[in-house]
Amino acid sequence: MKITKLDVYILRAPDTGRPHWVSHFVVPKANEILVRMQTDEGVEGIGIATSYTPIEAAIKCFNTGIGELIVGADPLAPERLYEKLFGLTYQRLAFEKGWAREAIVRISAAVDIACWDIIGKVAGLPLYRLFGGYRGEVPCYVTCAYYRDGKDLAELRDEIEMLKAQGHRGFKAKAGGVPLKEDMKRLEVVRDVIGPDRDLMVDVNRALDLDTAIEGARLLEDLAPRWLEEPVRWFDDRRELKLLAQKTRIPLSAGESELTSYGCRAILEEHAVQILQFDCTKMGGFTEGRKLAALCELNHVKVAPHHDCFIHAHIVGGSPAGLIVESFTDPERDPLQAELFADPPKIENGILTLKEQPGLGLTLSDAALKKFGEKIV
Repeated sequence: MKITKLDVYILRAPDTGRPHWVSHFVVPKANEILVRMQTDEGVEGIGIATSYTPIEAAIKCFNTGIGELIVGADPLAPERLYEKLFGLTYQRLAFEKGWAREAIVRISAAVDIACWDIIGKVAGLPLYRLFGGYRGEVPCYVTCAYYRDGKDLAELRDEIEMLKAQGHRGFKAKAGGVPLKEDMKRLEVVRDVIGPDRDLMVDVNRALDLDTAIEGARLLEDLAPRWLEEPVRWFDDRRELKLLAQKTRIPLSAGESELTSYGCRAILEEHAVQILQFDCTKMGGFTEGRKLAALCELNHVKVAPHHDCFIHAHIVGGSPAGLIVESFTDPERDPLQAELFADPPKIENGILTLKEQPGLGLTLSDAALKKFGEKIV
């Protein structure tokens, strides 16, 4: 089998209202690369890559020939194709072409996921079964409590009430963007609304110095969070995570901000986190994601991938280390989850039930592609 054609789209959803802030940056509603991969045997695969940085660097790669290195390859040999694309990050060709390292990493992830979609379709099996088939029902939580201009505690309460009414059992609240005392009031509202029997997770997005993170963890203990996510600053987070872990009983999580699987491996080597949150759509695709899931299992660390629940449910469902997936069921925050796929897996009462269709089991919505997509290749 050979790849004969790539159709590449950039998916955007401009933030026309108040932006959604985490601790120190705005999260785009959508900023993704969509690859539709055609083969000489008529099997099509799709892959997605997520970017929080400007997408123009990836567009440049496709406009200057990176697709020519993909067409003609065997989609049933994803290890070989991933190695070829990732290898561009340290080769002269990338410099000559002006291909940025991060853009290459994102593109290699989207292409890899599309290859695995094809593999599943050729095998006639959903990917979670090819990845181990550990379970077809995956726990799912919702991310919430973003900072927004003018948002007060009453609006926060209304937001959490809306999400609670959707049936969620886990809620991940943003923190780190205001002083600890103010953040604690916000998190107390979330805990009050969801009650003691639902999970509360807290996500700082790498905003706190070590001393503040230690004090924040101490204050959080009464709210019984399931985990504390990316609590410390980016430039020394692996060492600071290790030091924080010695000062708190709250499980720590990290990994979504790493550029490569090697960065995630380094986090595991510090023995600081109980939960790894790599993102197959930001780096590595399923080829590296499967290796990280196995590494987590061997190191007694759980897997809770970042973003794109319909993609990552296959990794979580396939592995004994799989813990939970992240969802965005407020369409104002993430319209792609609500609209991109015509018949996505169902999320009910905190459980995402994987479909038995082969591959990813996802069908693109033509209406959503027209609404959010810009074809670049």
